[in-house]
Amino acid sequence: MATTRTRTSTAVNRNTSKGSQRLKALGHPVRLGIAMQLAAEPETCACDFAEVFGVSQPTVSEHLRVLREAGLVTTQRRGTQICYSLDPVAIREIGRLLAQLERAAKVRSAG
Repeated sequence: MATTRTRTSTAVNRNTSKGSQRLKALGHPVRLGIAMQLAAEPETCACDFAEVFGVSQPTVSEHLRVLREAGLVTTQRRGTQICYSLDPVAIREIGRLLAQLERAAKVRSAG
């Protein structure tokens, strides 16, 4: 029994850690905006974000790096340009995490 609980606890901690990293990455308004833009227009070139969000290209690059390290975006090189898309698996995982929170909140509020 304790072994099963330990394995479950380890898996939960790993998923929670990944989920918190992804939510933290989306916690900045520019990064959330970039993610929303990528949801609407996949395979967007990094150079297109600076004008949309009114920030410098190095700032955009830093925000994209954070999203990439959190596993939220994928890249595809096209010549000298790098195009970004949301990773649908990562977005589904965030959705599942938020759905778990919602279910837990409903149970607590009903009790």
